[in-house]
Amino acid sequence: MIKAVLVFSILVISSLLFSCGLYAQSSNWYHGSVTAETPYNIGTDDLYSNILKDKKGSSVVVAVIDSGVDIEHVDLVNKIWINTDEIPGNGIDDDNNGYIDDVNGWNFIGGKDGGQVGADTYEMTREYAKLQKKYGDRNPQGLSGEELEEYNQYNEWGRKIEQEISTGKSRYDEYNNAIVFYEDILDYLHEFTGDGDLSPALIDSLKTGTSREAQVSTNVIQAVEDQIGTTPTLTDVESLLLPPDIYDALNYFGNKFKYNYNVDFDPRSIVGDNYYDFDERSYGNNLVEGPDATHGTHVSGIIAAERNNGLGINGVSADARIMVVRAVPDGDERDKDVANAIRYAVDNGAQIINMSFGKGLSPEKSYVDDAVRYAEKHDVLLVHAAGNSSENIDVADNYPNDTYEKAKGFLFWKKKKPKAWISVGAITNSNDENIVATFSNYGDADVDLFAPGQNINSTTPDDTYQIQQGTSMAAPVVAGVAALLRSYYPQLTAVQVKEILLSTTTPVNAMVKQPGSDDMVQFSELSVSDGIVNAKAAFIKASQTKGKKKIKGTKPSA
Repeated sequence: MIKAVLVFSILVISSLLFSCGLYAQSSNWYHGSVTAETPYNIGTDDLYSNILKDKKGSSVVVAVIDSGVDIEHVDLVNKIWINTDEIPGNGIDDDNNGYIDDVNGWNFIGGKDGGQVGADTYEMTREYAKLQKKYGDRNPQGLSGEELEEYNQYNEWGRKIEQEISTGKSRYDEYNNAIVFYEDILDYLHEFTGDGDLSPALIDSLKTGTSREAQVSTNVIQAVEDQIGTTPTLTDVESLLLPPDIYDALNYFGNKFKYNYNVDFDPRSIVGDNYYDFDERSYGNNLVEGPDATHGTHVSGIIAAERNNGLGINGVSADARIMVVRAVPDGDERDKDVANAIRYAVDNGAQIINMSFGKGLSPEKSYVDDAVRYAEKHDVLLVHAAGNSSENIDVADNYPNDTYEKAKGFLFWKKKKPKAWISVGAITNSNDENIVATFSNYGDADVDLFAPGQNINSTTPDDTYQIQQGTSMAAPVVAGVAALLRSYYPQLTAVQVKEILLSTTTPVNAMVKQPGSDDMVQFSELSVSDGIVNAKAAFIKASQTKGKKKIKGTKPSA
């Protein structure tokens, strides 16, 4: 048992090294110049240092629909949108927009009493729970047509949920056992060193020890030394054995079986709305950080972290202001909340909306579609992460998406797409066949372009920074570039900004690995634009493009 746990521990150490940043490049690697050797960069540093050094842009409001944002983060505190028409904390809807004290945005998954939805179920779990009421005790004999199809779907989801719960419990136990194991090792080492530090002499004395603890500690220290290439300190051992990532993994798998796939779990009562009343919009609260703002804070930093302040990272847009709209729990976001989050952002002055979330089912998609139409009508650009399932979303379901729902009763129907929507896939910092991130979704029709999405350092709560990966990180890179364009050329419409971004991508004329397989395909087969977002090229083209709209006053921001 000890040997098995030790092997597992070493594997976990190895897998966490990358995410802990020991092998990370510069925090701002993708801001570098675009060259033949670095086609994955976006050219922002060059743009700011040369073309923009004597220019001044105007504020652009970017709504981040996400899990919440730490609005007091030292690298974001001056970049958060402020609703100047609202008097903070007076309990009055001063601007009469339907939301009380929405100074920095709104939380659509909170309750009026201050309650917060943290974990939630997946959409499949919710749909299964609905069908369980209909088919749980029903004899399938005699079913036909739509009912038989629905019954078969119910059984398929049931098997999937059962399997996921089993896998979640198993993986949770693995990580929990590993954490207990690591904690025992560290307790022993602290006692062995007298709360001092490791030294070559102490390590040598450990090697001669005969106790179980000494033998295991020696093997772990050797594993850490093999990974970092030098004699480790006790801090090295501790940071590698028990980084935040391992607790994140424990929570991830624990939440899967406790909440995400738990048919009996439903936290919606916290919100207190009538969920199926889609005309209801003024629910929730103004607590925009939420119980875990890690994801939303990371996304916001990529877009707007203060540039060149000597802290952490540089955001893509120096003039972006983040409007926080909380609608994404630890689970699947609900269509009503997504639709209302989009409408809130539009009504309160957002010019760009970043949506780094997605799911495989959308039962109330028509309401989200209506909100997307509303955003486009009001000249708001929507930027959406393509997803992390290594799938071709031209054929695989991924919501929300850039195709409006088919109207009932139409036998012949051509896909109708919003014009102010950008879907973003993720690339790595590898200039070879591995340039497309293995996890990224793709699609020659439904993914518009790619952007850096792996090994991305950004802001996280409590003035910290973390390296994360995902199309969730690629989308805000594009949203940041869009904000940059709109800050200097506000006369450009959302559709024009999209057209500029897609027409100025850095092409990759090479065979690359298709995500999710070892198949080699042309990079040009994986997206509409056939390339990677290029901030400098986009800005130059924007400067040469005649705008189509008159400049109107927007809701004040600070």
